[in-house]
Amino acid sequence: MSSLTDPKTSAHLHWDQLLKSGCRIFIGSHAAVPDALMADLIDNSRGLNDIQVTQVFTLSDNIWADRKYAELFSINALYIGGTAVRNAIAEGRADYTPTFLSEVPKLFRDHVLPLDAALIMVSPPDELGYCSLGVSVDVVSAAVKNASIVIAQVNPAMPRTSGHSFIHRDQIHAWMTAEVPIPESPPPEMDQAVEQIGQYVSLLVENGATLQIGMGKVHDAVLRYLGNHKDLGIHSEMISDGVARLMKSGVINNRKKTFHTGKTITSYCMGSKMLYDFVDGNPHVELYPAEHVSSPVKIARNDKMVAINSAIEVDLTGQVVSDSIGRLLYSGIGGQVDFIRGAALSKGGKPIIALPSTARDKDGKLISRIVAALTPGSGVVTSRAHVHYVVTEYGIASLRGKSVRERTLEMIRIAHPDFRRELLEKVREFYWVPEYQEQAPTSVPELGAVEQKRYTFGGIRYTLRPLRPADERRLQEFFYTHNKETLMMRYNHHVTQMSREKSCSLVSVDQQRDLALCFIDNDGGREVIQGVGRYYFLEADNSCEVAFVIKESRRGKGIATTLLKEMELIARKRGIGKMFACVRRDNKPMLSIFENNGFVARPGDSMDELYLELDLLGGSDAQDQSEAPGNNKE
Repeated sequence: MSSLTDPKTSAHLHWDQLLKSGCRIFIGSHAAVPDALMADLIDNSRGLNDIQVTQVFTLSDNIWADRKYAELFSINALYIGGTAVRNAIAEGRADYTPTFLSEVPKLFRDHVLPLDAALIMVSPPDELGYCSLGVSVDVVSAAVKNASIVIAQVNPAMPRTSGHSFIHRDQIHAWMTAEVPIPESPPPEMDQAVEQIGQYVSLLVENGATLQIGMGKVHDAVLRYLGNHKDLGIHSEMISDGVARLMKSGVINNRKKTFHTGKTITSYCMGSKMLYDFVDGNPHVELYPAEHVSSPVKIARNDKMVAINSAIEVDLTGQVVSDSIGRLLYSGIGGQVDFIRGAALSKGGKPIIALPSTARDKDGKLISRIVAALTPGSGVVTSRAHVHYVVTEYGIASLRGKSVRERTLEMIRIAHPDFRRELLEKVREFYWVPEYQEQAPTSVPELGAVEQKRYTFGGIRYTLRPLRPADERRLQEFFYTHNKETLMMRYNHHVTQMSREKSCSLVSVDQQRDLALCFIDNDGGREVIQGVGRYYFLEADNSCEVAFVIKESRRGKGIATTLLKEMELIARKRGIGKMFACVRRDNKPMLSIFENNGFVARPGDSMDELYLELDLLGGSDAQDQSEAPGNNKE
């Protein structure tokens, strides 16, 4: 016999008094799935058939999706979660309805998906009769408001969370008590690639930013690398253990938030018992319905909003696939587009897609997740116009305001090295890049794991990084800022044009052989090159010829010296024996930089030039950058 009772009269109730064959029910989501309630329904379902179960992600074994219950239940998943549901959909026994998480409540309210009943899990009522929806408010709140009948599993283990998380016992038509532990989501295993992605993403997060963090190992890795940040805030559809740890350490304090200041805002929690204990009665964490938390307009009210989401596959133009593997429906849209759009609308916001560069196919073969063309059947969840950054373990691709050609080169740069040449050849067929673009992007590992360093010169922050194929236009712009004197000193004749083809050849460098570095700063959201240094390797005598040029307005601050020192460090690490330069005799500032850094001057082949040389094998290691004159390394 069922354990259901009427909250008002304590009378026993039967399921056939509450449900009818062919009705539609909603079941609680994420870590608040009423498993005991569903088990009771299965055990006492005589006379009931064809009940449609509408659900989002459920941290559960989803026994109702088993084939043996096919006559009792059908499933309509608004987000696919769990092997049982995924298999049912793949076998045609269940349906998937793609929708934005923020719009699920409207489906219930507008009777597009009218609900006959909502089956939920709640905490016991307090002295005023209020139960808490606990760790999952998201779309459960909307289901409670719009269902004809509300049936609850009262679980004394359910945390009482703050915010808009309460339902009065008078709103519940039937309930049963079943104390069970809140299901936990085990911490995902980390690998080197995921750790590197976390490190790269952390570079994009400024102090005082507000974050949206999703579920999975990439997001956990990001949280691990935010330990040295300050004054972070949270406005996220979910929070996990990593958020609780950062709140305990004071990294997340929500002081700088411009919307819900002082509060961590989320719609559900999923993690370990530590997290559930942390949110229990915690006034600093508030749970709100999905239509509030995931509203792009409300998300955008947070300045410096950083939305971090993952993907299954991204093409070279920035199209994001995240709910399917080819034609295999795998997960769902969830809040990805809501938060990507909200972050894009935010003042100083950053929409980010982060994913490992490779995966294994069903045969165990390594495949690229950065692709020239999407796998047939794949659904685009986030469009190429939405994403500003894509991050893999090989770097950060900045796509905002980039042409298809520039995007392609940026994306190839962060693809796995084994696939870069193949990707470049493929897009040359499409004419996305010109025929003269032959060199696939390469890396400079000697610059460190993230291939960039930050410096401050004259109170201005700069980033030192490799010159990249996507910098073609930026290098053109840099060239056209030079006056005639600079062009004469650098090229020894009056150069009047920097064509696209010439610029392409200068930024398309085999960085494993030669070297090209640049200093950039930001003009609003645009990167601007302020200095370029490069060397050309000469295999015949194991030497390299070095040259650099700095924008006139940025000279005398230490940029040139730092470029030279960085190139010297890299050349030493590569075992190059000698660096040399040919400099005009009348270029006194450049001669001074070389001579102050140990280069010995000798007469050159031309009366107008001096030849300067530095022995890299006989001398000591290059001076540490923090000691270079005028430099402030961060």
